[in-house]
Amino acid sequence: MDSTIRTAYEIDIEDVEYIRHGDKPLLARVYKPRGAGPFPLAVEIHGGAWCRSDRLQDAVLHEIVAKSGIVVAAVDFRMPPDAAYPASIADINFAIRWFKAKAARFNVDAKRVAILGSSSGGHQAMLAALRPHDPRYTALPISDVANIDASVNCAVLYWPVIDPLGRYEYAKNLKAAGQPYPPLVDRVLPDHDRYWQTEDAMSEGSPARIMERGEKTALPPVLYLQGTTDVAHPRPNLDRFVAAYRKAGGRLDLQLFEGEGEGFFIYRPDTPVASDAFRKIVAFLQRELAGHGG
Repeated sequence: MDSTIRTAYEIDIEDVEYIRHGDKPLLARVYKPRGAGPFPLAVEIHGGAWCRSDRLQDAVLHEIVAKSGIVVAAVDFRMPPDAAYPASIADINFAIRWFKAKAARFNVDAKRVAILGSSSGGHQAMLAALRPHDPRYTALPISDVANIDASVNCAVLYWPVIDPLGRYEYAKNLKAAGQPYPPLVDRVLPDHDRYWQTEDAMSEGSPARIMERGEKTALPPVLYLQGTTDVAHPRPNLDRFVAAYRKAGGRLDLQLFEGEGEGFFIYRPDTPVASDAFRKIVAFLQRELAGHGG
């Protein structure tokens, strides 16, 4: 792993409550570089098929990004059985606005904000970035704060579920063909049902299909990373989204990693290919979030 990325800044780590639903707090783990600042902000959304895992899942990447001079806020959000779509996107939208509103507290520049996410977190990151003003997603108010929205300067997606309905159909077809099929099939199909509840919702909230339908959306620059042997995130869905995003005028940098599967730089962070991915992510963020401070 590239030592210049790891050690550019010392960091402090803390958990903060950013919102509470009833008696249930939602936490963000915040990684803050030590320095004058203000620093850019990266809000990170974990994967887990919308139903599992938490803000600690991608900690190896959080630390690398923070040590490069970017405040990272890795957020928890509502998941089934507590709430289905679109509750998690409302939480994510709120989190972006909340951290912008608390810019002084966290030593961040509210005008330099990225969103990152893995797998279903990559899906939610892209959906939040496309629709920062959607009234369903902005439904949670922040008291006494005006003129702050959830728009972002850029997005980093690592193996996102870029078309939930496409992945659902893919998994159902694998199951219908009978054994042997990848274990992911029996894992993700129930999670799709729990989170989305209907196939219509999967289509409505699909970034690939949003682009193909020609919806008017925000189009922040995107870095998209995926391994070529990833069976959990079908390549045709990736290709459709990339083509449609670029056709709509969006700038997208696709980085494919030959022979790598799902989660390759999270599960094996000390490999050369992981170091390459980390360098690409940091370089993209530093370029897109360039400005004064730090």
